[in-house]
Amino acid sequence: MTKREPNRGSETDGADPAERIVHALPDWVDAIVQLNDLIAERMGVVASDLHCLHALNRGGPTTAAVLAERVGLTPGSVSRMIDRLDAAGCVRRSPDRRDRRKVLIEPTPEGLKRIADYYAGLTDRTHELLATFDEAQLHSLLTFVEAGRESARAEVARLRADIRRPRGGPGSSVPDARE
Repeated sequence: MTKREPNRGSETDGADPAERIVHALPDWVDAIVQLNDLIAERMGVVASDLHCLHALNRGGPTTAAVLAERVGLTPGSVSRMIDRLDAAGCVRRSPDRRDRRKVLIEPTPEGLKRIADYYAGLTDRTHELLATFDEAQLHSLLTFVEAGRESARAEVARLRADIRRPRGGPGSSVPDARE
């Protein structure tokens, strides 16, 4: 199989490759958001519920309070989210074997399979695309994805810590709703 050659044409022709990547990322994110919205709709939940299910799949069963921290929502919002996911058959509540006073939220095998089935086409195409890159290119992509993830997490933390941020964006005079 021929390894991937750099894409030479785009709407940012002439721009340096780093700028072309930065320019392309929002459209990629938008496509993923649209996909998540569609999958959530078909599963009878909302898109943020998929985020919750992903967090449970990656981090394992946990309490509602810890799950709220993982996904950055209030405990009340997470409680309603768990109810929707439970009704859709994607999670279950079970007693914590170490502390019977606690209830753990865990993904169901059926819920995980439903999501995997919806993402199967994208997963297959992603594997096909990655097969076109050589090992050095794959290492570079992995470095970028991991560093980008950490950068996004750092920005989320920064914005969450900035309690009095303007609602209208940097420098905006629109007051924060908490004022």
